[in-house]
Formats: sequence, C-alpha cells, structure tokens
Amino acid sequence: MVSSTRILTLAAACCAALSLPALAGGDVRHFLASLKVEALAAGVSSRTFDEAMSGFSPVSRIVELDRSQPEGRKSFAEYRKTLLSEKRITQGRRLYVEEKGRLSAMEKAYGVPAHVVVALWGIETNYGAIMGGFSVPHALGTLAMDGRRPDFFRGELVRALRIIEHGHVSVANMKGSWAGAMGQVQFMPSSFETYAVDANGDGRRDIWSDRDDIFASAANYLAKSGWKTGEPWGVPVRLPAGLDAGPLAGLDKTLPLEAFKEMGIASMDGKALNDLPAEASLVMPDGPTGAAFLVFNNYRVFMKWNRSTYFATAVGLLSDQIGAS
Repeated sequence: MVSSTRILTLAAACCAALSLPALAGGDVRHFLASLKVEALAAGVSSRTFDEAMSGFSPVSRIVELDRSQPEGRKSFAEYRKTLLSEKRITQGRRLYVEEKGRLSAMEKAYGVPAHVVVALWGIETNYGAIMGGFSVPHALGTLAMDGRRPDFFRGELVRALRIIEHGHVSVANMKGSWAGAMGQVQFMPSSFETYAVDANGDGRRDIWSDRDDIFASAANYLAKSGWKTGEPWGVPVRLPAGLDAGPLAGLDKTLPLEAFKEMGIASMDGKALNDLPAEASLVMPDGPTGAAFLVFNNYRVFMKWNRSTYFATAVGLLSDQIGAS
C-alpha cells in the first residue's frame, strides 16, 4: 500500500510540473486538485478547503469587471463627484464625532489622524455599507484561472483560506469585492495577514464588523507604510496661465516646494503655500485641463494602499472635508 505521505509527495511533484498558465487555461477539476495540495501544505485543513471551494466555477462577471477599471471609463472629475457627495461627507463627519473614543485611541496608538482613517473607510466601502457580495475564495479562484495574474491571485486565495482556517471569519461571511478585497477597509488577504489588528483582544482580527479592529487595522497599514505624523497628504493648487505643467506632473518627479512657488503655483484661494513639506510632486489626474494638486509623502502612502491617483486624491480630499468639521 502506498503511504499517504508518498501520495502527497507525488501530487506535489505533479502540481509543480504544471505551469501556471496551463492551470489557468485548464478545467476546474485540475485547478482545484492542484490548489488543494498547495493549500494543505500552507496549513489549510481539507475540511476548510472543501467548504470554501464547494461549488466553485469561474464567475464571468468577475472577469468582465477585471477588464474595466475606473481610470479607463471615467474622468477624475466624474469619479470625484460620485465618491465625494455631500451625503458621504456629512456621514463621515457624523461618524467622526460618534466614534471619537475609538478613533482617539487609534490615533494615539498609530499616529495616523482619525479623519484620514474615516475617509479611507468612506471611500472604500461607504463606511461599511458596501463591502461587496462576492465569495472571496471564489472571486480569487476566478482571477487565478483567468490567466492575467495567476501567481498573485493564487497566492491571495491560499492566504484567504488560511484566514478562514485561523478562525478570523467564517466561509459564509468571507464576502468582498470582485477582486477579493475584504471587509470594511477592503484588505486583500496578504494585507490582512500583514496589517490587520486584533484591537479588542478577542482573538479575531475582524475587519468585517468590529470597528475597533477596522480602525486599528487601517491605521496600522498606513503607519507601517511610512505615514509621517503631522504632515498633510497634499493641497489643491491653481496653476498660472501659460504654464506648461505637463512635463512637471507625475509622482516620478519631485521638486523643492520653493520651485513650484517660483513658477506661480498657489493655493486655490491665491495665498502662498506655507507650512508645507519642503518637497512636492504635481499631480493632475485629468491631465493639464483638470484639477491640480501638490502632494507629499503621505499621498504616496495612500498609493501603497491602492495604486490609483483617483483613489489617493479622493481619500485626501474627503479627509480634508471630514477634518474640517
């Protein structure tokens, strides 16, 4: 009789012999068989795997959504109008006051302003109202088979299964976006494993329903990503007539703040740019005819969360509105 250890060893060898592109183009049965070997080796039980992947088949709607990102479909002005509505600003200000106790403790522990965390919460899920209705394991499985980034999504899927295994969330409650981002702060499983915090000490890192954990996890992510306490993310600016700002724009270009001042760039109210970090980058999400911003280190921290200038700028603007309340 062949031992169970020998069977697992042979299965692992067969799995290794298959290339990821081949798996991505293969059928569901072969995908799940190879994935199960990998998940078991990562500490996921057979019971957890079978429950999480029960009934799995690629979801066509997820593939469609993966092909259309907001920067390709709408301008930043349109994106901004949707996400920075008066309703969202008003709700953010209300929650900023209502959650003062939790937020103050979080700010003291991590050095990240409360209004910034509330803004992230608001932009990501409308303060927990829209977390996504997709099964995270099935969404990640779909994207792992889609073929564009199989390595990334396959790894995220194994991590998601491990999160279930460790008891942080049930299979039924592990819901999220089409891309596998989870909870009220929309962490990918790898971000969860790295940054999620059990702030209330109940043994679970609950970013789905526990606001202590939600706020602390978001702040921990920003703090560990290089947040500089006391510095702004950026400032909206007005460009002087005739300035060809195109060659100056982009996060890959950093200039002394004084250089931007000498070009005639000023705040929106026309006042001088004072009490700001010494170096800045010019960002124009809609190009030379749209809104312009001088941004600093903390804007780049937003970009580590989500590598979209639309997202980073919207979070910054919403945080300003909430913090001004």
